[in-house]
Amino acid sequence: MGTVKYDTIIVGGGIAGLTSAVYLARAGQKILLIEKNKEFGGLVNTFKRDGFHFEAGVRALESAGIILPMLEDLGIELDIVRSKVSVGIENEILSIEDINSISEYRNLLLRLYPESEEEINNFIKTMRKIMKHLDVLYGIENPVFKDLKKDKGYIFKKLLPWLPKFIFTVGKINRLNMPIEDYLEKIIKNPSLRDIISQHFFKGTPTFFALSYFSLYLDYFYPVGGVGKLAEVIRDKILEFNGELKSSTTIKEIYAQNQYIVDDKNIKYQYDNLIWAADLKTFYNILHTEDLAEKIKSEFERTRVKMLESYGGESVFTLYLEVGQPLEYFKNIAHGHFFYTPSKIGLGKIHRSELSAMLKNWKNTDKTDVFNWLDRFLKLNTYEISIPGLKDPDLVPENKTGVIVSFLADYALFENILEDGWYDEFIKKIETTIINILSNSAYPEIKDKILNRFSFTPISIKNRTGSSEGAIVGWTFEKPVPVLNKIQKADKAILTPIPTIFQAGQWAYSPAGVPMSILTGKLAADRICKLKRS
Repeated sequence: MGTVKYDTIIVGGGIAGLTSAVYLARAGQKILLIEKNKEFGGLVNTFKRDGFHFEAGVRALESAGIILPMLEDLGIELDIVRSKVSVGIENEILSIEDINSISEYRNLLLRLYPESEEEINNFIKTMRKIMKHLDVLYGIENPVFKDLKKDKGYIFKKLLPWLPKFIFTVGKINRLNMPIEDYLEKIIKNPSLRDIISQHFFKGTPTFFALSYFSLYLDYFYPVGGVGKLAEVIRDKILEFNGELKSSTTIKEIYAQNQYIVDDKNIKYQYDNLIWAADLKTFYNILHTEDLAEKIKSEFERTRVKMLESYGGESVFTLYLEVGQPLEYFKNIAHGHFFYTPSKIGLGKIHRSELSAMLKNWKNTDKTDVFNWLDRFLKLNTYEISIPGLKDPDLVPENKTGVIVSFLADYALFENILEDGWYDEFIKKIETTIINILSNSAYPEIKDKILNRFSFTPISIKNRTGSSEGAIVGWTFEKPVPVLNKIQKADKAILTPIPTIFQAGQWAYSPAGVPMSILTGKLAADRICKLKRS
């Protein structure tokens, strides 16, 4: 049997790859979507264990003017419910219901830090400004999902009046591109208050992206059946459009000049265009540049060096609990998406400089020192807690509750511990400590009700998704980001040095997330369709 040739091959079956594939298939292209795992969706995935449904990656979705318009454009129906968010610090728990909850959030901070009233007011003022910027940014349905040739009314009545406001607002957004830690140091003297606001963000997160979180809380939604339903309905639509899907397949080599790829079973696939929607370090490591034009080859090599010198962003540690406690118990405490900090003291230097120093001096670091650091780190950290059953009761057995507890984690720490041979011991220590912390604070009755527990670590994420350093939103902000990160240039984020190869997903644009993965996936598909027409 000879090599099959495709109009477009997409590598990476996460949400970006699925988006590219569905739009290209709808356009009538002969496409193949290849995914290394058995299931599609990447970090947009729901799995079942012991009758409990859990999310493997993102806990809820924010439309940001992208997800829901995409589904409407594709004619996809997805049952959704609002994913309400609660924020808690020590015994203070606030359920965010609407835009007015920002005033309640201010009052919560004032009760905890009464000495910082002026600083809190300035912080809330900044948040309100950012919320207004977001209203402009997502003030109309994203034009990328519109057929502008057919919808003239949209162009003249909505798009053109909106563009000047958009350009003006983008300028303001770009001025808020400094790391959130640096910005907060300018307006808040109280280090504990700064920590409580920022410690659940990735290191160096741009200020605008970080402080838009309150608006995003109001935008969160949850597919009935779990977050993974989003990936499932797009996958089904690809098949409906006669697209081909191939799972459990890893691409080992790319031959750019001859336009074919080779998988782990030595099967060869020919393409006219390729979309790489997977780890970019892998892409630059497996692509053969021989026979390419010198100009393309040198540009590829410059980009390759930049990519390989860069580092993936922070990863997460996730604890999954199967609890013999009814949903009502948890409902009376907080919503099913809960950001909780058990202490108002804040992490201080524990998470950043102390961990960095420990990793640099790892050979001289004793296991006892690591466990002492871990104990302090976990007691003062912020946790993202998700309870799928509070969004969809059918996702748990009767009178039981599945609980997902996550915190930001450094891949290098887990890698060192794995190499030193006490990885399992470290994980068990984390699990036990978190359970004790939550039992002594937000959920006092769960400790004796836990039926089973298991965890995903940054190592687990890397092994499953193939992402460098187990990163979940692409590149670290601590170093120069090797990809575009300005919204007005997002259409260029899909380009690679190779004219027939495009990129999409969490690695293609920073800061990433599900909406940006979808957007880059759609932009890559649009570019290829345009090339086909020309």
